[in-house]
Amino acid sequence: MPKIDVQAIEPRNATGYPAPFDAPMAKRWFRRLAPVGGLSDFTASHVKLEPGGWSSQRHWHALEDEMLVMVSGEAVMIDDGGRQIMRPGDIAIWPKGVENGHHLVNEGDVPCVFVVMGGGVAGDHGGYSDIDMLFTPDGYTHKDGTPYAAKRMW
Repeated sequence: MPKIDVQAIEPRNATGYPAPFDAPMAKRWFRRLAPVGGLSDFTASHVKLEPGGWSSQRHWHALEDEMLVMVSGEAVMIDDGGRQIMRPGDIAIWPKGVENGHHLVNEGDVPCVFVVMGGGVAGDHGGYSDIDMLFTPDGYTHKDGTPYAAKRMW
């Protein structure tokens, strides 16, 4: 089954982020591709951002490489280097271990779609550039190590 029927995968609109950090993702819908395709060495998601939606909080990974391919629409990629417009066919790559907080924001009037892939090892952890939060395999903590009650989804 090499070809995946993306539309047959139920879109989800969920996040494990604690409040109030979860609110900007209310306009993000994703479909997990890797489990449907039987992949186990990397993750892949088909993501739709409605106008005003964020892909995530601005984050970085210690042990996971990430790659994003813009499929349709337009979004602003924001990272430590500033802001760049992402259009269909554009690709962004974030190597593991580089503390370059990044995310996409749909500042337009129409939805945008992208595919994001990540590959890493168990035990990935990282941080969020703009907020008092880190992630570990066990969940979310404040930067001083105090845990949040919210549970990580993946």
